Amino acid sequence: MIRQRATYVTRVLEREVALAYIPPRRFHTRSRIAAQRVANRQKMDWLTMTDIPSTGPTLGVWHKRSASRLGRWLFARMVCRRAPYFATIRPRFVELRAGLCKVGMRRRRSIENHLGAIHALALGNLCELAADMVTEVTTPPGTRWVPRGMTIEYLRKAESEVCATARLDKSEWAASSNVAVPVSVADKNGNEVVRAVITMHVSPGRA
Repeated sequence: MIRQRATYVTRVLEREVALAYIPPRRFHTRSRIAAQRVANRQKMDWLTMTDIPSTGPTLGVWHKRSASRLGRWLFARMVCRRAPYFATIRPRFVELRAGLCKVGMRRRRSIENHLGAIHALALGNLCELAADMVTEVTTPPGTRWVPRGMTIEYLRKAESEVCATARLDKSEWAASSNVAVPVSVADKNGNEVVRAVITMHVSPGRA
């Protein structure tokens, strides 16, 4: 009986070893494919899975930290340290890349108006932040920009958390110009509550 059990165990082990064995050529092929996938993934955007263009320092920090909730929170803190007034709305960045910025904020008592909705100035603050960040990551490093004006429409009361989406479709930055950045703010149900256009004056940096 003991000899039969030993023979059975030996056969099981031999079978497992045979199944786990990979010929050297096949193993090297798999290793090469895996290494190639890792290399390609490092060249891809973590969210959109598209080729990452050359980035400035702000977008580089976002790519490093955006994979985790803590990293996104630290990124928002960094932005608010550069412009402390934005800290009043406690922004939460959702997506940031060249040409697009999505940033949200929760409804809190400290930013409500007498109607129990988010205050108009807090919504305007969120619009400006989204426009600022999309301009920052879309323009070439060293480019100067500053807000010149804002037109804003309040379409309905914002009674929940909201998310602002700013887009900037422009690739030529050789000359100074005023650039209009459209921003749309939607509530958690997808209803548009605010529509704004932020005018940015963009100029090349010093040579």
